[in-house]
Amino acid sequence: MGFSAHNEILAIVLLLAGAILGYVIFQWRHRAETKKLTEKKQTILDQARNEADSIVREARLVANEEAVKLRQQAESSFAQRRQMIEESERRVAERERLVNERLENLVQEDKKLRQQQAEYDAKARELANEKESLHKLEKERRDELARIGNLTEEEAKQTLLKEIEQSTLKDATTLSRRIIDETKQKAEDQAKRILSIALQRYAGEYTFENTSGTVALPNEEIKGRIIGREGRNIRTFENATGITVLIDDTPNAVILSGFDPVRREIARETMERLIADGRIHPTRIEEVVQQVTEEMDDTIVKAGEEAIARVGLTPMPMEVTKLLGRLRFRISYSQNILDHSIEVAHLCGLLAGEIGVNTTHAKQAGLLHDVGKALNHEMEGPHAVVGADFIHRHGIPEEVVNGVASHHNEGPQQGLLGVLVATADTISAARPGARSETMATYIKRLESLEKLGNSFPGVEKSYALQAGRELRVLVRSDEVTDAQAYVLARDIARKVEEELHYPGQIRVTVLRETRCIEYAK
Repeated sequence: MGFSAHNEILAIVLLLAGAILGYVIFQWRHRAETKKLTEKKQTILDQARNEADSIVREARLVANEEAVKLRQQAESSFAQRRQMIEESERRVAERERLVNERLENLVQEDKKLRQQQAEYDAKARELANEKESLHKLEKERRDELARIGNLTEEEAKQTLLKEIEQSTLKDATTLSRRIIDETKQKAEDQAKRILSIALQRYAGEYTFENTSGTVALPNEEIKGRIIGREGRNIRTFENATGITVLIDDTPNAVILSGFDPVRREIARETMERLIADGRIHPTRIEEVVQQVTEEMDDTIVKAGEEAIARVGLTPMPMEVTKLLGRLRFRISYSQNILDHSIEVAHLCGLLAGEIGVNTTHAKQAGLLHDVGKALNHEMEGPHAVVGADFIHRHGIPEEVVNGVASHHNEGPQQGLLGVLVATADTISAARPGARSETMATYIKRLESLEKLGNSFPGVEKSYALQAGRELRVLVRSDEVTDAQAYVLARDIARKVEEELHYPGQIRVTVLRETRCIEYAK
């Protein structure tokens, strides 16, 4: 019994010790886990703080970059605005200068007109005095004739009127000739002054271009590759480009023949690329033709835009620009039409500035005066009328359209632009070396000029001088009087304008000579 109680007490003690140990272990584990959680919490907090700091730093960097970009954009915008303001100020200053020049020209013209008016008034008074004196002399002459010849008043009047008519006709012819000579001299001096100023301010090239459809070959063997087996390469090339390829005995060369200059240029560029590449077969030919055709469209647009920029005009509608660029590949009398148009535009602007006409419209009319030559094989009519209709449909001002339509007198002139374009066109075409013509055409033109001069009655001989720039006409003195010679010169000049086509102008000189011959025996 004593042993059993001892065991129970021992068991209870062990149980209590175990409970206490378990509680201690539990508390130790709880504190360890709590410490781990605290450390983990601290780690998470540290990571969060680090990430927050990183985000703040990145946000500050982004904000700084945005601020720099905004500052740069603002500075760029301010620079552009400053440049636009400076450009506007320059344009205003230029317009003010032009206005002052035009005002000064108007003052000078008004002064000249007043002087001319004073001269005309003085001449009118002189004519009135002469008329009054003539009436007095007529009355005295009539009374004298009636008294001396026992003539009736009506008979004396008829005799006197007949004499006066003959005398007055002679005086009127002399006076009209003197007035016309003075007017022509003044107009010619003024025109020479304006043209000389314009030519002095503009200096263009004096060379002309020759079109050539010849492509050089590195060797004779390449001709066989161009022809291909059974001629398939050359047939593919001609079908794709629309240009005929002529292969003859000319060493190291082939000739490209075609009416359309743009197609001919595409064919030339294609042939050169195929020769340089070395791969000549139908598929490759079609690929290169397609590639060159697409590039040619860009080249035409760039040529038109470059021409507009060279003249100093604002951009024009794209269709007009394309048509203008096509003139790069057109030649007239060995003169490149686009270069000729640019030159005419510059001359029109200079002439317009001298006489007070809108220079912008004058340059546009000069630049676009030959655009119809890029359409005349597609549309019927003269190139001036066709070109004017085309630019009218694309929003070009009416003054410019009329200047283009009337520069060859193929339409009514509603302003001075048609005259300016015709003048500048003549200057550009008539300069030495600007154009060339074949010997047959040159000789035929001279023969036609001399034949036209000989067709008038009273003409003895006609000579074409100075390469067809002057027609010298010798008349018979017994058939043509001095007054008739003056009228004959105008009639010949008018007929030359109506029937002949020629560059520049032709001077008509009529010579009347009286020879008195006697023999001393």
